[in-house]
Amino acid sequence: MKKVYLGNTDIEISPVGLGCMGFTHAYGAPMDETEAAKLIRSAYDMGYTFFDTAQRYTGEDENGNTLYNETVVGMALKDIRDKVVIATKCGISMIDGVRTLDASPETIKSSLEESLERLQTDYVDLYYLHSVDPNTPIETVAETMKELFEAGKIRAWGISQCDADTLRRAHAVFPVSAVQLRYSMLAREEEYIFDTCRELGVTFVAFSPMANGFLTGKYNASGNYTEKGDFRAMMPQFTEEGYKANEKLLAYVSDLAEKKNATMSQISLAWMENKDIDIVPIPGSTNPKYLQENFDSCKIALSREEVQEIDKMLDQVATGPVFKGTRN
Repeated sequence: MKKVYLGNTDIEISPVGLGCMGFTHAYGAPMDETEAAKLIRSAYDMGYTFFDTAQRYTGEDENGNTLYNETVVGMALKDIRDKVVIATKCGISMIDGVRTLDASPETIKSSLEESLERLQTDYVDLYYLHSVDPNTPIETVAETMKELFEAGKIRAWGISQCDADTLRRAHAVFPVSAVQLRYSMLAREEEYIFDTCRELGVTFVAFSPMANGFLTGKYNASGNYTEKGDFRAMMPQFTEEGYKANEKLLAYVSDLAEKKNATMSQISLAWMENKDIDIVPIPGSTNPKYLQENFDSCKIALSREEVQEIDKMLDQVATGPVFKGTRN
């Protein structure tokens, strides 16, 4: 298993991270906190050492009480804190039902204190700005992160959902260790930033690396997501039109998986893990079988030529609509 470090730091992480969002947020009813914590803890036993969460990842229990993803992650990892790398994020909040961006120094610092309490730790390994705040210069954010680093509150910092220019400006003030962007075979718009990441020594962390599960091949055109809080209900790849438009890609990945004695999920992840840049995908699952399957993708070797052949196919095959989120 290859060694992967966060940017130019000495912080070693597993080549596949665990995106913990789905335990409480965006995929329907949240899991029971105790059961979710047990599952996250079991991921460590599988080999995961890099765990991703955020202040914004919340859900509601059956009584309407807010469940914080960070709380679950803290419960799971507190007894092995020195053996894992925890990433969390700040800068997005819901105020009266409205998504609000706030990256002011005061908010970043207060958010970190709240996150530390929920995570049951006195430092965060990787602290992201969750989304760029147009009202706060990125240079100001970098200066704030530098203060937190010097105070021992964070070990490294990153930016989620940013462009190359923003990355350069931030890095010039205080080195950025990671960027986190949506990336999969169906969402490749962010590849332009690869050269900047290589030049600056920044790790590319890929969220939604299987297009919110679509590339696993486990869904079909009749899939409906009616459970409250399941964001897939508004994602075009899960409609009948989206499924049919992406059938050729699914067939290609399925054939390649069969040739490699792997699953479609593993091929989707191995494709990015074997590129000539440090890409760390952070897939999520609440199924132990798929957690192990995702992690084992790092054991699948694809040659440079094979990766290039997949890229060539992706450039040529017609694909359909896919959810790509928003930067703001």
